[in-house]
Amino acid sequence: MAHHDLVVVGTGSGSTFLDERFADLDVALVEHGVFGGTCLNVGCIPTKMYVYAADVAETVRHAHTYGVDASIDKVRWTDIRDRVFGRIDPISAGGQEYRTDRSPNVTVYFGHASFTGERELAVARTDGSGTDTITADRVVVAAGSRPSIPPLVAASGVPFETSDTVMRIEEVPRRLVILGGGYIASEFAHVFSALGAEVTVVCRGPRLLRHLDDTLSERFTEVATSRWDCRLGRQVTAATGDGTGGPGEVTLTLDDGSEIVADTLLVATGRIPNGDRMDLDRAGITVHADGRLAVDEYQRSVSAEGVWALGDVSSPHQLKHVANHEAKIVGHNLAHPGDLRAANHEFVPAAVFTEPQIASVGMTESQARDAGLDVTVKVQNYGDVAYGWAMEDRTGVCKIVAERGTGRLLGAHLLGPQASTLVQQLIQAMVFGQTVTEIATRQYWIHPALPEVIENALLGLDV
Repeated sequence: MAHHDLVVVGTGSGSTFLDERFADLDVALVEHGVFGGTCLNVGCIPTKMYVYAADVAETVRHAHTYGVDASIDKVRWTDIRDRVFGRIDPISAGGQEYRTDRSPNVTVYFGHASFTGERELAVARTDGSGTDTITADRVVVAAGSRPSIPPLVAASGVPFETSDTVMRIEEVPRRLVILGGGYIASEFAHVFSALGAEVTVVCRGPRLLRHLDDTLSERFTEVATSRWDCRLGRQVTAATGDGTGGPGEVTLTLDDGSEIVADTLLVATGRIPNGDRMDLDRAGITVHADGRLAVDEYQRSVSAEGVWALGDVSSPHQLKHVANHEAKIVGHNLAHPGDLRAANHEFVPAAVFTEPQIASVGMTESQARDAGLDVTVKVQNYGDVAYGWAMEDRTGVCKIVAERGTGRLLGAHLLGPQASTLVQQLIQAMVFGQTVTEIATRQYWIHPALPEVIENALLGLDV
């Protein structure tokens, strides 16, 4: 049994805080998947590289709108794929090499970790050669999350892909059916339809992206249904192999009796924390009802002394920028136990890189009204400002939610080109407490740049 000063389970954001502050400690890193975590290998970075290629294809496809005749001669899927992973895989390998060969105080265990007692873990080696038992003075659980698979699909035996696997397939499916209506489903529907697949989206709810402000969810659903075959308010009652084509063909039967036949099934019904596979109860680690490790404001387990957690395994926000923030907090607090800092989960922004792009921060209109606030709202169309005219944009909107009387900015929600960039100035304004009047009037807005859509939305509020 090996004892370490610190054990970190997970090499995504969990590995990022191990800097010179911990050079004098005996540190163990445990990884049972690909080194570098979800974002680098199967999440944010590769998906956005695919999204950019899809955006280029859509730009070419719609170039005639601006008087430019153009066409797509060919989509070289393997070249797109190899561009993505030709860059990402070496980064993952380099991170692994750095920790295994050039970090003398770090021992890397490759295997699955589960608790056997207080700050004691058994690591079942990935290569099947045995199990290592390790203990530590402090343990950081940064084990991430995994795709959620509906029981019906799992039990059916039909072949399927998830966000962890679909980006490495050998060719674009001719017919792709996506199960799910959230951000993963929406991003991959954009990618594969732009690159040539016939896409069907099956969503059990009446709208896509229902976590968004209602205005954006409704408008995005309207756009999506004009682009993809969207089966809304439907559930899968059976999944079988079709048998008429390749081995990957599946048939989904929906609760209205209709059937969908596809070459590839992509399950995109969310992600679940990995804590349920770690025997947390043996270490006295309390979890929330949804399986997340329960932590206090300092990212410490609320029930197990010496245990900390960060990222998807514990956070209410499955977002890389939140995991990175929490990693910084954990790193500081481990290094400075007498000067603890609290994590800040206020004004957490998020973006969905689909078509059109979406970004949001703060309260939705419904949340603000449910909180009993006196709310004023303005929805500004992209197409009502000069740059929106230039883009011929007919779907983009900027929605601002503010408190009447105080002018406090409560929420900002954008759907349209550059949404993830445009929202940043509103995040900053919320963090620093600027009123909507101050944001709109105490600075110049470049004319005729796209941020004017924000300016006009702010000026249109009844505060």
